Amino acid sequence: MAFDGIVVAAIVRELKATVENGKISKIAQPESDELLLTIKSPAGQYRLLLSASASLPLAYLTASNKPGPMTAPNFCMLLRKHIGNGRIVSVTQPGLERIISFEIEHLNDLGDLCRKFLIVELMGKHSNIIFCNDQGMILDSIKHVSSQMSSVREVLPGRNYFIPVTINKLDPLTVTKEAFIEEVFSKPMPLSRALYQSLTGLSPCMAEELCFRASLESDRSAVSFGENEQLHLYGVFSRMMEDVKNGIFSPVILYEQKEPVEFSALSLLQYQDAVSVSYDSISALLEQYYSEKNTLTRIRQKSSDLRRLVQTALDRNRKKYELQQKQLKDTDKREKYRVYGELLNTYGYEAVPGAKSMEALNYYTNEMITIPLDPTLTPSENAKKYFDRYGKLKRTYEAMTELLLETRSEIEHLESVLTALNIALAEEDLVEIREELVQSGYIRRKGTQKKVKITSRPFHYLSSDGFHIYVGKNNLQNEELTFRFASGNDWWFHAKGIPGSHVIVKTEGKELPDRTFEEAAALAAYYSSARDSDKVEIDYVERKHVKKPGGAKPGFVVYYTNYSMSISTDITSLTPVSDGR
Repeated sequence: MAFDGIVVAAIVRELKATVENGKISKIAQPESDELLLTIKSPAGQYRLLLSASASLPLAYLTASNKPGPMTAPNFCMLLRKHIGNGRIVSVTQPGLERIISFEIEHLNDLGDLCRKFLIVELMGKHSNIIFCNDQGMILDSIKHVSSQMSSVREVLPGRNYFIPVTINKLDPLTVTKEAFIEEVFSKPMPLSRALYQSLTGLSPCMAEELCFRASLESDRSAVSFGENEQLHLYGVFSRMMEDVKNGIFSPVILYEQKEPVEFSALSLLQYQDAVSVSYDSISALLEQYYSEKNTLTRIRQKSSDLRRLVQTALDRNRKKYELQQKQLKDTDKREKYRVYGELLNTYGYEAVPGAKSMEALNYYTNEMITIPLDPTLTPSENAKKYFDRYGKLKRTYEAMTELLLETRSEIEHLESVLTALNIALAEEDLVEIREELVQSGYIRRKGTQKKVKITSRPFHYLSSDGFHIYVGKNNLQNEELTFRFASGNDWWFHAKGIPGSHVIVKTEGKELPDRTFEEAAALAAYYSSARDSDKVEIDYVERKHVKKPGGAKPGFVVYYTNYSMSISTDITSLTPVSDGR
């Protein structure tokens, strides 16, 4: 979700309650576009992170500390000189703009009381942190913006600070009913788009939420709504803005399949099927959301080379499999040629010399068939010709059958590696997957490179009834769990017929309750290639009935007697014990 004006309003309200009237004790600049302020206030000590990153502008309170560079950047040194030990007089937000303004009181070199303004603009690629004096003149900024970079506004020392004019947008906190209706419902575009293009600080997600709360179609043209619908939407909008004005926020993160998909400072009713997690603090929400998002994004970026390699190999094997299937189908005539040869050896004496065909009784089916003949050959020579064709096609059939099995096995292996890449949450998980690809011959180990040390461990859960459940993250871990870690009477779970993790429940000689079976099956469903499905069929059996065929790929097993159940992929009720045994 965009860092919209409503989220900024929630942050400002939290900062008013925490850092307002606080003293700035430390100023650090851990990144080129980021500040970390340590503030001691009557409410306690806080760290305030301010980021003007073009891709991820942020402002929130955090308990984490980030080390700065050995030599502080010039902007950081300027702030330390002017507002180090300064007091934050006020924290404000102009309208519903994505701007936070800190008014700071400090003593200058002569001991006179002065005021400065630290202004944080959270506007995507235009984000900035600007330091101004009490006259509104820019002293410096974390990013300099020259006239060559922007024709709208220069951000340079000596220039006057002003908020960029939001073209044709209204302030949601002060807009009248008449102006709202006239501006929104005059635009020939989908209603949700008309909302966020008419009102400052309103994100597309919040525009969709307004439409949902008003039970109006968000994709319907705004000009097509009648007066009653217009008044109803304004009423819903007014109630939402009253909550913002009064500081009534409900910070929430929405999860789908345990992945954060959205967050908001207000409740989002449109996500009815998502799991909602509420927070008392907008800062705690932002830190959690972006921490999880960053983890997933970083791992996907780091695994991109492995994904590309595996996907390329998978595409190549699938094409090869299709070609081999076609070649196998071409051998379907082999049995017909064998029968022709046998019938010619039996009834060839009846063939008319020079004939192009002959009728004969097929004693396998007790039906008459017509056998094509080469008129230049004798019946026995024709029979030999058919036996030669049969022999060639039989050899092709046997070879292609074996090749098809090998290619199918390779495809299943590569699909399981892709699933493991989707499961991976940490860099050490990728190390083990890369090692598997090295062992399988897809990646060549460098001559001097030693075998890597594996530190990744299976997921570890505790069932509601106290049984330990382990989930393999990749094929090597699946192999280790099933054939080295698990005992014969432990229970083994796996998604039926698709790539997925091996799940082991340690029984410790006890009988498992039904709830533990269901929880282990849910884990097998979630950690499979069908995790986005509503239901997944899971096979489960005692570990002693699971076997590994000779020469099989890592993690490949067979079993002949098993139970099955269809289960949801929802594992929100289960909490990992640790990332390892």
